[in-house]
This record gives sequence, C-alpha cells and structure tokens, in this order.
Amino acid sequence: MAISPSSIPSASHSEATSTSTSSNTLKKSRGRGTAIVVYMLFLGSVLAVVTAPLGVLIAHMKRNDAEEWVASHLQFQIRTFWLGLLGGVLFTAIWHLLGWIGLPAVAPWALGYLYFTACLIWMVGRCGVGITHLTNNRPVANPRSLAFGGARVTLADR
Repeated sequence: MAISPSSIPSASHSEATSTSTSSNTLKKSRGRGTAIVVYMLFLGSVLAVVTAPLGVLIAHMKRNDAEEWVASHLQFQIRTFWLGLLGGVLFTAIWHLLGWIGLPAVAPWALGYLYFTACLIWMVGRCGVGITHLTNNRPVANPRSLAFGGARVTLADR
C-alpha cells in the first residue's frame, strides 16, 4: 500500500515545518558562522600554531555583535585561548626551572611531553564540546569554566 501525501496527518507536517523553521532561524543567528570559524581555527592550531591567535582576535572583535547564545561560545573560545596561553607560559617557566636546578635532561622533557599531551586533549575537548553545542543550537552553559563549559564529558555511550 502506497502512502500518498494526503494520508500524512497535517499536524505532524506543521510540527516538522515549525521545527525546521526554528532550526533554520537559529542557524542564521548573528555570529554563529564566526563561532564555527573560530573553533576551526583553534583546531587548526594543532598543526599551525598561528591560527589560534587569529581565532581569538576574531572572537574578541565579534563577541559584542553576536546573539547572546552565540556570545557564550565566543566567550568560551576567548577563555580557551587565554587559559591555554597562561598555562603554557607558567609551564615553560617551570620547565626551565627544572632544567636549571640540574635534574637529568629526561625529566623536564618527559614532563613537557605529558603537559603538551594534556593541553592538547583539553583544547580539543573544549572545541569538541563547543562545536557539539553550537551545532545543536545551544549556548555553552558555563563559558567561564576551566574545564569543558559545564558539560558532562564521558567516554560511554548514552
């Protein structure tokens, strides 16, 4: 038996249309494209470090022009950059201090690799959470967070 368009209830069609319309409206929110570009620049900084400063510059310039829920993403991105930079500067000072006090060379280098790996996981994780929220048209719950913006991050399936 074939289903014709007239056999589809009109209520579900109007619900689908209104959901589609509201989703399209959110996708056209001011600043949403900018937030996507900044997340991509941050992820690109894994290969070319220069893209992260470009991303934070764009986020700073566009933060006040974005809609409120998108501005939470831009604030999250700005915080990601500056926390990462602060952590990098502090760790570099500690790394040099460890070398200066005369530890065997392998100790500061091993610590450096562990720190770099942890920072990479942290930054990619923050971008992943942000992109997930952005594509689902949701703000970052706590953009000033040190971790993942208030998101519960697990490795298990739902």
